[in-house]
Amino acid sequence: MDPVSRVIKLCDQGLSGKLGWIGRRSARRLGRRQKLRNKRGMKIVLSRKGFDSASGGGPSPIVDGRPVSLPIPAGAGPSRTTYGALGLGGLAGRASRGRLGDKDPCHHDPMFLDDGTCLFGQVGAAQTHLANQGVGAGDIFLFFGLFREEGKDPHHRIFGYLRVEQVMPLPGCDQALLERANALSHPHALAMLGRNDTLYHGPGRVAAMATPGLRLTVAEGPPSLWEIPPWLRRTGLSYHDRTDRWLRGSRLRSVARGQEFVADIGRRRAPREWAEAMIAQIERRPDQ
Repeated sequence: MDPVSRVIKLCDQGLSGKLGWIGRRSARRLGRRQKLRNKRGMKIVLSRKGFDSASGGGPSPIVDGRPVSLPIPAGAGPSRTTYGALGLGGLAGRASRGRLGDKDPCHHDPMFLDDGTCLFGQVGAAQTHLANQGVGAGDIFLFFGLFREEGKDPHHRIFGYLRVEQVMPLPGCDQALLERANALSHPHALAMLGRNDTLYHGPGRVAAMATPGLRLTVAEGPPSLWEIPPWLRRTGLSYHDRTDRWLRGSRLRSVARGQEFVADIGRRRAPREWAEAMIAQIERRPDQ
């Protein structure tokens, strides 16, 4: 099925449940953008999210073999969601060494919805970077974070994905759209966080198992030392231009700061197959 027909079908079925953001005309525009992107190529974004030593105070936990990404504290930002409301109060308390708990507000983003879609917001320098890199409909976010299983060392791993179907700059956007996002209590819809505040939406899911294939950090290595697929060295990754970061043996010493790292893979098969393999692992469930 071509992109236009596929998205129109999703709209007719009630895309995103209570989101219901795009109608037939918007779907056709999306389909045209998707066809254009297929000609131009594709981007894979490694997007850092969740607790770490700077945001939250420690790694997110792996509980009974499942990675549980803890949203960062809301701080002074808008939030209607507490750790307790997400059932994460106890885990947040342990990960933060008692600094956070049930009643503390969190920045619930990315937001994985019950209908199998993901709603993700970005703003400021990180959104400027995504825009400058040309990230849009047809591209893939692979969300990663710092995790630790009880009694083991912390490491980086991929825990979720988003296939972008909509990119929605919030300034000047349709008011009905904003109200629907607000009804979900998405933090980027509660208050404008910047002039380039933007929402990304599309199919997405969070991993139910901490499979070895979703781990980025090399075995027994520091979290920032990654095992990378061979194609990534040739493609490159934004914010990783220094040649001394690219080590022998398909290893990369990743940067300690930054949120959005973009690989412009064009139309090459190997990186697309790698991304699909990552998504397939995220989609796996324990009973499969």
